[in-house]
Amino acid sequence: MIIFIFVLGLIVGSFLNCVILRTYKEESFVFGNSYCPKCKHNLGFWDLFPVISYLLLRGKCRYCGSKISIQYFLVELSTAILFSFVYLKFGLNLEMIYLWAIMAIFIIIFVYDLKYYIIPDSFIFSGIILSLIWVFLTGDILLILATALGSSLFFFLIWFFSKGLAMGFGDVKLAFFLGLLLQWPNVIVGLFLGFLFGAIIGTVLILVQRKKLKSEIPFAPFLLSGALVTIFWGDKIIQWYLSLI
Repeated sequence: MIIFIFVLGLIVGSFLNCVILRTYKEESFVFGNSYCPKCKHNLGFWDLFPVISYLLLRGKCRYCGSKISIQYFLVELSTAILFSFVYLKFGLNLEMIYLWAIMAIFIIIFVYDLKYYIIPDSFIFSGIILSLIWVFLTGDILLILATALGSSLFFFLIWFFSKGLAMGFGDVKLAFFLGLLLQWPNVIVGLFLGFLFGAIIGTVLILVQRKKLKSEIPFAPFLLSGALVTIFWGDKIIQWYLSLI
């Protein structure tokens, strides 16, 4: 089963790469052949085996020899690993399917914001709708909505008083999504870790002179990283913290 899920994750990851690229180019990711972004040559099925094709081709296009972005390899492998982790943590059930969809949305937003410094509303709203459906089926809707609104309000105030300099409005909408997903009190852990990861990586980038103090740094990848840690280990982190006080 774990081998099947890992392979399934690789295939889904290959599709997510297609979604990211074609969304940016405003092309349909449902119809149309896959092609090399550089030479535009249509790719055959032997060019599209997740991870394997990248390794066999040594990260280069078969037809023009141009370098293939490492993104394709990393997204495919990351999706497979996350799908496997979800299965091992939550078992084979409806929650697993729900979290697989969430992982897919996470990866798309993570890469898209990292590359293009923007989060398309379609991705965030997909996560919000999916989470709302899950909440209606399984949770205390009023408490969870209040958590989501509180998370979003906190980010809105940062965005408003910084006049959009500290973060984009996409992060405000992302906070609402994460509030629905993580719920109370785990959302506190997720957001705290997001800010912590952002502070650490931002400081390192400034120290190695890759970024300046006023440089723009996409924040969604840090928030999503904190949310991922919380999904898998949030309860243990809270228990550990409570044991210290």
